[in-house]
Amino acid sequence: MFAELKQLLAIRSLTITVAALDNEQIRVNVVPHTRPDDKKINEQISYSHKSEVASVPEEAVKALTTPISITGTAEEIDEKFPGILTTYVESHVGLQNSFDRASSEISAAVKAIDERNKAKTKDKQAKKDEKNQTPEPIAKKEDTLPLWWTDPNASAPGTTQPASPAASPSAAPVQPTPVSQTAEVSQQ
Repeated sequence: MFAELKQLLAIRSLTITVAALDNEQIRVNVVPHTRPDDKKINEQISYSHKSEVASVPEEAVKALTTPISITGTAEEIDEKFPGILTTYVESHVGLQNSFDRASSEISAAVKAIDERNKAKTKDKQAKKDEKNQTPEPIAKKEDTLPLWWTDPNASAPGTTQPASPAASPSAAPVQPTPVSQTAEVSQQ
């Protein structure tokens, strides 16, 4: 009997009760105890993670302490109890392994969410810092005045002659046209 319970005893302690009933019947109860780690699975999910990480239902946590109860004659229990215990322990150990895997997956999910949130915060801060920085004005070739505007000896774009009349002997001097102000204002 205890060889079958060995795997379960490695995980949690048990209480075994044996009671005599009417008609030469015996009832054997095997009750697994709770562990402090059982309730810690949902404690790792903080308030900020509740919308993204599902908690383990309380019924699933209570399933780890589901007892088994067998009633029969002494001969029936002697014959069938080891096989029933083996099945019960295998089922319980499988449930415990699923529970432990869920706990580690929840822990990994919480860590991944925290890392993602830290990265978002860093990105937002970097973008905010980038917006707050005033870039140094860089003088581009397009931003400077063309040489033909500032140098009277330089030719304008698209021309092959110098721009100044002094440099071209065949160019006639341009005379300014006077503007007359002969408009009359009538008063009434």
